[in-house]
Parts: sequence; structure tokens; C-alpha cells
Amino acid sequence: MPKLQGFEFWKTTLQEARYVVAPMVDQSELAWRLLCRRHGAQLCYTPMFHAQVFVRDANYRRENLYAEVCPEDRPLITQFCANDPEVFVQAGLLAQDHCDAIDLNLGCPQMIAKRGHYGVFLQDEWELLEKMVKLAHEKLSVPVTCKIRVFQDVERTVRFAQMLEKAGCQLLTVHGRTKDQKGAFTGMADWEHIKAVRKAVSIPVFANGNIHHLTDVEQCIQETGVHGVMSAEGNLHNPALFEGSSPPVWEMAEEYLEVVQQHPPCTLSFVRAHLFKLWHHTLQIHQDLREELAKVKSLEGLSEVSRQLRLRCQEEIAKEKEGAEERPRGDLPFPHWMCQPYVRPPPKVLVPNGQSQGSEETKTESHKRALEDSDGTPDSLSKNKQKKKARNPHKTFCLELKPKYMKCEQCGNPKGSKCVFDLCRACCKKKAYKEVADCPSHGLRFKTKADRQRVEEERAGAIGDQEPPDGSQGLPETHNTEQEVH
Repeated sequence: MPKLQGFEFWKTTLQEARYVVAPMVDQSELAWRLLCRRHGAQLCYTPMFHAQVFVRDANYRRENLYAEVCPEDRPLITQFCANDPEVFVQAGLLAQDHCDAIDLNLGCPQMIAKRGHYGVFLQDEWELLEKMVKLAHEKLSVPVTCKIRVFQDVERTVRFAQMLEKAGCQLLTVHGRTKDQKGAFTGMADWEHIKAVRKAVSIPVFANGNIHHLTDVEQCIQETGVHGVMSAEGNLHNPALFEGSSPPVWEMAEEYLEVVQQHPPCTLSFVRAHLFKLWHHTLQIHQDLREELAKVKSLEGLSEVSRQLRLRCQEEIAKEKEGAEERPRGDLPFPHWMCQPYVRPPPKVLVPNGQSQGSEETKTESHKRALEDSDGTPDSLSKNKQKKKARNPHKTFCLELKPKYMKCEQCGNPKGSKCVFDLCRACCKKKAYKEVADCPSHGLRFKTKADRQRVEEERAGAIGDQEPPDGSQGLPETHNTEQEVH
């Protein structure tokens, strides 16, 4: 059967999916996908997998994809990050029998993507990307799709999308933010870029960005003309987003924990992260349970914290019904115990917009947290360092107070304090191997292993010299081979 392409693929295989759960690292695992499908999601992506690791590590493949194969979890698209055409194709070949399409991540803007040279940091290497998509389109039995971020220039974004379509991309997801729009710089996604891409290509297009409610989905489809809408952050705070409802948080939390128990194994850190997202607004009030949620180390412990949060919320509801004073909602549209998105507050920096009337507009700008004071006082430390300080009160982060380390003569890294060569472990290993020497400090035993092997070889040689030529040594004179058989 020939491979379906473009709109035929979207209509037949993806069943004209409009409501899409985004690929989210460590967050769009099987249990979460099944929960979202129960509440309106029509298509899900796996978390982003690293193509090179997927190819070389059988355990990685089994734990992240093969062990999560489920008949109810279709249609499903598997996403990879990659920067090598051959590796991307090999990963796709290993995954294609367990999904409906292979997606190339060209939108991840995080620092790890920059260091690994993948995601959005490939968006200027059009020749490489064209080769990757084209080769995968030719070799794989399932369609190839791509997820991209936009450029500042609309025309360049359009040409980028057209290049990917020409190379063989059968479906394109456009995140309406640029490479630099992340963290405090996130800002609003630009649907005009998405609209321009939709008009310029002849393959299905999904939109991503600014999706917090079902009304946002309908508005995005109406304004851009896309064929589907993808949600990530909004979906994490409300897995019933595509149903158009905002249920009590504990209903979603309990249902998710139930799915986790039905489809083990599920990494505990994934479950914890989902509960933090679901209970986000409530945890701002009940800080003690926030700390407890971070500490527990079992699924039962996470369930118990969620149960306590539910009881506290129900107590508040009961008090409100009795006529007690209602708790202020702040900027939230619903009470904190209802599923609802977390919207990052806009930066409060006003700059002139250049108009002659001198009006002002809000500009997306962020200020980094000031560096810690040299004395390393708790108030000046980051949250992560404060946690380390709580575990070890004697720990210091002051560079002047930290012990000075002697440097390795060969590479400049800190050397081992008891190394026989006064080197770091990497350099010591090379030298010990070359000279067949030991270094107890670094646990290297090249000389010991060589001596042991020499002794075993000498012992084996001595035993061989003692054997008679006919090889009959060790057989008693009255040996009965017939009894041996029986």
C-alpha cells in the first residue's frame, strides 16, 4: 500500500484531527496522552526523543516508546531531535512500526538544544534540513512531519515552510514565536506568521501558541485557517481544555493517577511534574503541601498529598457555602481549585513606541536575578542553592571561601589529591594504561590486571606441560566409559 501524503494522510490516518496535544519532554508520556484523549484530544505526540540515543540504546527505545505501545493511543506521532540525516532515518526506521508519523523537532529553543545543535538552532541550515526531510521521506514507510518556530521576517518564515514542504514534509506545525521568545521573553505568539504559512503551502498546517481555552482554539482556526491546533502549557494545566470545561483539579489529578496505575511503569518525576502543574494555583496558597509534594518518593505519597489538597479545597468550598467570606481570586478567572491556565504576567517596562503622539506600549523585557552576594547569605541564594544549603548547612557558595584545587598539568582540570601521577582522572587513565600502572586513588588497576593475567597464563602453560601426549591424564585405569554414558 502506498504511503499516504498531505491531506489524504491528515484525513485518513489522523482522522482530520483538530485538537492536538503537543510533544513535551517528560510530560506527554502514555498516561497523560490517554487522559487527554478521554477529554477531547484527537491526536497526541510522544515526548521529544534524541535520535542518536534512540538508535544506539535498546533500553532507551523500550522504556520511552516500545513499552508504551497501546491500541487506544492512536493516532500517534513520534518526535525526534536530530542533526544528522542518516541517524534521523535510522531512528525513524526503529520507530515507524509503533506510530503513524515521524516528526522532526525544529522548534526547541532551550539551551540544551543549543549545546546539542538541534531544534530551532538548525533553522538557518536549510541545506541540511532539506536533506534530512528528503531522505526520511524516501526511506520511511510513514509520513514525515515537522514542527518549527517562526523567523522575525514573515517572508523568510514562508520560504522556510515551502522548503520543508518541497523536501517531503507532509504536515507542518508552526509555533508562532521566534527562537528568542522563551522564559521571561516569551510574549505572545504571532498568528499572522501562521496564517501566512497556511496560505503559502499545500499541506495541512497546525498552529501552536496562545492556546489556553477552547475559545482560543476556535478563534485561532478562524483567524489563521489552520487544520488543527496544538496545545502544550494550556493542556498541562487543564487536560480537559479541548472539552471546553474547567473541572475541579482533584478530579483530573485523581483520574490521572488512576491511569498511571493502570499503565505502569511511569517515572515518578513525570507524575510529580504533572501534579505540580495541575495544582499550581492551589499550591501558591498551601505552601506546606508544595514542599511535601516535592519531598515524597512514592506514587502513594504523591496521591496522599493530592488527597490532602482536595480536602483543603473542599473545606474552603464548604465555608463559602455557609456564608463565610469568599477568598479573593486575584487575577484568576475561576477559584484556584478549578483547572485553568497559568498566564505569565507581562513585564512592567514601558517604552515609547515611536509614534508622533508619544503613546506608550508594553515591551517584552526581562531582568536577570542579581548575582548572589559574596557572603552567600540565604536571602541572596537561588532556590536551588537554598535547598542544597538546607541539606548541608556547612556548604558554602562563596568562591573566596571554597577550597582551592590544584590543577592537572595536562588539561587544567582539578587533579586527584592522592593521584600517583598528580593528574585528573581522565589524564591519569591514559597515562596508567600507557605505562601499565596502578592508581588506587582513581581506582585504576592496569598493572594488577596485567600481573594477574600473566600468572594465569603461566599456570595454564605449566598444566599443559604436565599432560601426557595422548591426553589421557586424569583417567583412572579402571575407567568404564559405558558407565559414564549411563
